[in-house]
Amino acid sequence: MKMAALAKNVDDYLASVPATARATLKKIRRTIKAAAPNATEKISYGMPSFYYLGPLVAYAAFKDHCSFFPMSTSVIEAHKIELKEYSTSTGTIRFAIDTPLPSALVKRLVKARIRENEAKAQRRAEKRSKRQ
Repeated sequence: MKMAALAKNVDDYLASVPATARATLKKIRRTIKAAAPNATEKISYGMPSFYYLGPLVAYAAFKDHCSFFPMSTSVIEAHKIELKEYSTSTGTIRFAIDTPLPSALVKRLVKARIRENEAKAQRRAEKRSKRQ
């Protein structure tokens, strides 16, 4: 998947991955867009990423698996029971190339990240207003 790392935009990235992974990632992408309609997409660290008040989530295809990156250890920890059948690490959820994460689970993870980013933005705004 070396070509994917060189992609300039998400459509180029998806076009560069094998068909099975592409179908899986397109489903993940649609689910994220539905859960976070105000988020923007871009390539970051060589993978499709969504931003809403900061980094939100990302996803990618690899040789033997696909990954979803909630960019939050606390979100992974909060959903550990739902994620027990998946391989997880500090910031990654790995799943089979031909089997996307369930849409309902992706939506819950994205919504949790939105809440985190909104809370963080609120704290920053409160700090700024106290300084003025």
